[in-house]
Amino acid sequence: MGNHPTAAKKESKLDHFFELTQNKTNVRREVMAGLTTFIAMSYILFVNPNTLGATGMPKGAIFVATALSAIIGCLMTAFFANYPIAIAPSLGSNAFFAYTVVLGMKVSWPTALAGVFVASLIFLVVTLFKVREKIINNIPSDLKSAIAAGIGLFVAFVGLQNGGLVQTNKSTLLTITNFQDPTVWLTVFGLVLTLILLAMKVPGNMLLGMAGTSILGIMTGLIKLPTAIVAPIPSLEPTFGQALTHLDAVFTPQMLTVILIFFLVAFFDTTGTVVGLAEQAGFIKRGENVPPRVGKVLLSDATAMIGSSVLGSSPTAAYVESSTGIAAGGRTGLTSLTVGVFFTISLFFSPLLAVVTSQVTAPIMIIVGSFMVKSLGNIDWSKFESAFPAFVTIVGMPLFYDISYGFAFGVMSYVIIQVAQGQAKKVHPVMYIAFLVFLVMLVALNQAH
Repeated sequence: MGNHPTAAKKESKLDHFFELTQNKTNVRREVMAGLTTFIAMSYILFVNPNTLGATGMPKGAIFVATALSAIIGCLMTAFFANYPIAIAPSLGSNAFFAYTVVLGMKVSWPTALAGVFVASLIFLVVTLFKVREKIINNIPSDLKSAIAAGIGLFVAFVGLQNGGLVQTNKSTLLTITNFQDPTVWLTVFGLVLTLILLAMKVPGNMLLGMAGTSILGIMTGLIKLPTAIVAPIPSLEPTFGQALTHLDAVFTPQMLTVILIFFLVAFFDTTGTVVGLAEQAGFIKRGENVPPRVGKVLLSDATAMIGSSVLGSSPTAAYVESSTGIAAGGRTGLTSLTVGVFFTISLFFSPLLAVVTSQVTAPIMIIVGSFMVKSLGNIDWSKFESAFPAFVTIVGMPLFYDISYGFAFGVMSYVIIQVAQGQAKKVHPVMYIAFLVFLVMLVALNQAH
């Protein structure tokens, strides 16, 4: 009984700082909301090291960089923005980083990290000087929706590939696998299990799907049992600061294009997600002007992105999975703070990386990719001038196996069609600048090959 006044005092301090009463919530509800969000997004702790690990980066260091980037982002949204929105390395950006920039363009991963660092500084400047509205409003909304959908298809395709569900074919380039490899069946099991859990609306469905797939892999001998579950935190030394020591390598036409895409993808990803989540939480109504606190979330993401590049991870973004915490009643930064606390605890569970193979993470990439494609519904397919650039963007990303090519051809075809229709004056200078940047990129890449 004697502890109650102290507990009440702590609660009143939290209430005052996070404005709990004003937001019609309480400490217990916020903490439960934070736990809900963490469970929904914790898959990134294992998917990110697997994805970025394809570049040769050490998985232990990526695991730590992923958790620390999420902690920075969540603490910023908690204390600076007071929003129940969690931030962590993004699934679309990590695929671009690994498969397009490093493996496709043959850029070294330290140079790619330097590119993320420069892009995050641009993000910070654009947000601080309130240029974001001009950029958001002057890139056609159909193209923005197409970018999200194209990245979704790319992520899903990488998932199909990593899970062994597709293979090369001399006649058709690509075909379905022959299912002779038992690890492919592990991917199929994981996909079916996670889909069932999602359909049944089981909390933490993706995490449970990964756990179930890993357990089956261990039982069948396809995955080796880890020697421990809890261990000291892995060293960050292999990746820490690499971005800062390779800044001299980013000033090439190829890398400047990479920086532009890192910036635009992170910018639109977080802006769109934050506005959608703010509407869900009731902070703004659809069609209303975006409140200043959204700018604070963008600043939080820019800060986390700077941190992620220095620590050794791909760009961060606000997580759509924050919607699960908001649905559970989360309304303030205390929800984000709770997510940050759980990411801190997770730092000690790195041995679990050994049981989370590409077959375990592939179903998550396929499913998250399908979520990203929902933006297709926002595109006006009845108008050729908006439909064709959107189409090129969407199919270009997975078929060229390169997010930047899809982005480039979408922007360039949009400008060409608008000018051909006599609408040159309606095209914002931002689009003409992007056209020239992508033209230089295509010439530079052609010479590189």
